[in-house]
Amino acid sequence: MKPYVLLVEDEEALATLLEYNFQKEGFETSIAIDGEDALLQAEERTPDLIMLDWMLPKLSGVEVCRRLRRRKSTAKTPIIMLSARGDETDRVTGLDYGADDYMVKPFSMTELFARTRALLRRVSPTLLQDIIKLGDIEVDTKALRVKRADNAIHLGPTEFRLLDHLIRNPGRVFSREQLLDAVWGRDIYVEARTVDVHIGRLRKALKMPDRKDPIRTVRSAGYAFEAVND
Repeated sequence: MKPYVLLVEDEEALATLLEYNFQKEGFETSIAIDGEDALLQAEERTPDLIMLDWMLPKLSGVEVCRRLRRRKSTAKTPIIMLSARGDETDRVTGLDYGADDYMVKPFSMTELFARTRALLRRVSPTLLQDIIKLGDIEVDTKALRVKRADNAIHLGPTEFRLLDHLIRNPGRVFSREQLLDAVWGRDIYVEARTVDVHIGRLRKALKMPDRKDPIRTVRSAGYAFEAVND
């Protein structure tokens, strides 16, 4: 599963440049062109990282940052603020409003990605890992292989993406709609009950004698993935 970055930038040329470079680096992206759109998109699907311009239509970047920090779903989401304002006072203001880092335009893409990777490694270390282990389950995202208790597990492409997303967020409950957005994509229409079908297939594939089900169903809420060691 690719890390998902929300690019909040109203300058079309820069937004396009950021999108191209993030996708080239292996990230999934979405663009918001104003502050209100940014808040709406972040509510519909929680990003792994937000690139947030200071000067935006409708709501400023610092106000968007303040509101994101008040939400439970985005309270800890990494935010890098972008601005032409280079004064120390402006940098301090951006950081005080909740930004994790601050970059002054124009900036180097090399430095931007170095800071992005450093921030993600600190906040969400599993996002950049090729091999993820949780309990008795191991997922190799490069080789597209899954093992449980050292036994190979064969999954279809959708079940693999579903497992990849869940295992990167252990214990977190995802609604069917959130899983649809994360695994199938926002631009593809799929009925919510399709998630139940693929969860069932994933459970069946991971099932082993004397091993507990790592997928927890939360009634009226969704599904969560938890470590199982025996």
